[in-house]
Amino acid sequence: HVQLVESGGGSVQAGGSLKLSCTTSGTTDSGYCMAWFRQVPGAEREGVAAIYTGGGTTDYADSVKGRFSISRDNSKNTLYLQMNNLLPEDTAMYYCAAEETPCSYDVAVGEYSFWGQGTQVTVS
Repeated sequence: HVQLVESGGGSVQAGGSLKLSCTTSGTTDSGYCMAWFRQVPGAEREGVAAIYTGGGTTDYADSVKGRFSISRDNSKNTLYLQMNNLLPEDTAMYYCAAEETPCSYDVAVGEYSFWGQGTQVTVS
């Protein structure tokens, strides 16, 4: 059973940076699609960045390209989201998600079975 635990959220001023972490357990050595989503109250959840852990291929939403970077340290079973040049519109609850292969790392269409509890990011 895959479990995901996010950390690293907080409050930051516009232009600042945060790095989110998602520690995973219960995964096997096979590749996974993993992603970061975000959601604000009253809005649909939005895919932000995704990665295929088997090869490191990534995909990003247009709204974060050039500012956010997703990565995975397989030795630590941890997924990261480095967020730079943060904007007030980046304020949201951020969730980590995972799906076993076969899966799609297309951030717009990938579907995920496993989710973390979320970590809040506030940019003022």
